Amino acid sequence: MIDPISAVAMATGAFNTIKSAINAGKDIQSMTTQLGKWGKAMSDLDYAHAKAEKPPMFKKLFGASAVEQNALEVWGHKQKAKEMREELRSHISLFYGPSAWDEIVHMEVQMRKEQKEAVYAAQELKEKIINIVVGTVLTIAGIVLMGTIIYFIGKGQGKW
Repeated sequence: MIDPISAVAMATGAFNTIKSAINAGKDIQSMTTQLGKWGKAMSDLDYAHAKAEKPPMFKKLFGASAVEQNALEVWGHKQKAKEMREELRSHISLFYGPSAWDEIVHMEVQMRKEQKEAVYAAQELKEKIINIVVGTVLTIAGIVLMGTIIYFIGKGQGKW
């Protein structure tokens, strides 16, 4: 899973760089790299938040308390990101106009789409494979356990 702490750290670093560049009067086109990093971090954080709300089966089975703690942690990071987003929106709109913010939002949408196709699809495939393996192992273990119980009951009754 995408680490929400790393995503927030990357977003904060990009946010601070963008904010200082805006205050220094730099052109918004010169900040595209930092805006890209910020957008990727926001996308990662949204993905982590979605995954915390609906954790995979194997995480539910083997770490229920960790899932709840992770969900609270991600929620806190999401709130911080929301504050950064609003502050960045007001800075960019103030210095470059609302149309500049609209362009950034459009760029962010494109970035989320690319991230979903490239990174998140691979992560979801990995989780699906793990779920299948865990489900298969648990099913086989259950069948073996039931067979063993039936065998010992039959042996105790003298049937074999």
